[in-house]
Amino acid sequence: MECRHCGHNLVHSFADLGSAPPSNSYLSEERLNDAETWYRLNVLVCDKCWLVQTDDYVASEEMFSDDYAYYSSFSSSWVNHAKNYVDLIVQKLGLNENSNVVEIAANDGYLLQFVKGKNIPCYGIEPTTGTANEAKKRGIEIVENFFTEKLAYELVANEKSADLIIANNVLAHVPDINDFLKAFKALLKPNGTATFEFPYLVNLVDNIQFDTIYHEHFSYLSLTSLTIIFKNNGLHIYDIEYLSTHGGSLRVYAKNQKYSKSNNESLLLRTAKENETNLGLNDLNYYFGFIKKIEKVKNNLLKFLINAKENKEKVIGYGAAAKGNTLINYSGIKSDLIKFIVDKNPNKQNKFMPGSKIPILHPSSITEYKPDYILILPWNLSDEIINEVKSEYYSEAKFITAIPELIIK
Repeated sequence: MECRHCGHNLVHSFADLGSAPPSNSYLSEERLNDAETWYRLNVLVCDKCWLVQTDDYVASEEMFSDDYAYYSSFSSSWVNHAKNYVDLIVQKLGLNENSNVVEIAANDGYLLQFVKGKNIPCYGIEPTTGTANEAKKRGIEIVENFFTEKLAYELVANEKSADLIIANNVLAHVPDINDFLKAFKALLKPNGTATFEFPYLVNLVDNIQFDTIYHEHFSYLSLTSLTIIFKNNGLHIYDIEYLSTHGGSLRVYAKNQKYSKSNNESLLLRTAKENETNLGLNDLNYYFGFIKKIEKVKNNLLKFLINAKENKEKVIGYGAAAKGNTLINYSGIKSDLIKFIVDKNPNKQNKFMPGSKIPILHPSSITEYKPDYILILPWNLSDEIINEVKSEYYSEAKFITAIPELIIK
């Protein structure tokens, strides 16, 4: 395989998780006995541009189809994060009724609703019909398509250039990262800014967040690689912020390189780059040995679940998240160890997890089943989930998170 960015031959594995079906391909009862397609789930690192990336990938159209099941608004903490971002960025960039804001992968309008609420013109780009329709119900204009350089030039021709382009948790999801970034360069106004949020590779390594590896995530991003990739696609990173979301993320600020001074970088950005150099992100030794840490997490979780089964203790899961599917399928967990999984999203309820075929139920099932333990799969939302379960469903259960180590609360 050749590197998605620079075309260099990839030979160094970072994390080989075997194979798995696409993590958001939930099964209906009618499809339960159909054969699933499993794809290789191996992540490699390029020793030229240092982009960490999946091996052979599934077509975007297969993963981001009309029945795509991830709706951002079901997480109250994520919606609150979006609101805080809008308040911050409007003030920071001086946006007003004469500005134009665009969000890439606008999902169900979870963020643009707050831009619209400030009477700032905006529109979203979202390829999945279900989430796009939810955004439209909020009165948000949606271009229902994948964001490409070709589409960007069409939008510019229709006077839809942007003062701000927002890309939250989408940069890692694009197979052609070069075309995607060229589209930002094309759509930005001369003084426009683009912000990108994504789970940070350093946090993934430090906290063994291997469950964030799945086919939808083509790239695992650091400043070491992004500085090279952005520059080669005509963008200049000038500032960053560290975020707590998704177990530790970065927010990157970028401009069209043509209109941005190359030495115009914040102190925090320069410090972060230096920190990555000191950690060795431009050295292959940083990436080797990660799989052994992953295996330890898997083994500890399996030991706990098998012991609970032998003791006739009831275990369920909370949150039919994509990251949960990676953990479950890599660990070989089935419904004999986790009876069912609950989720607030009605688009997932009464379906089955891909691969493991564990049933997904409404959270009210917790009250009836009275589990001894609840494994929280979206561990980044642990506090939100624990408070919800204790106050609304069942206060006696204990809660488990498996990453970076097994913790019982």
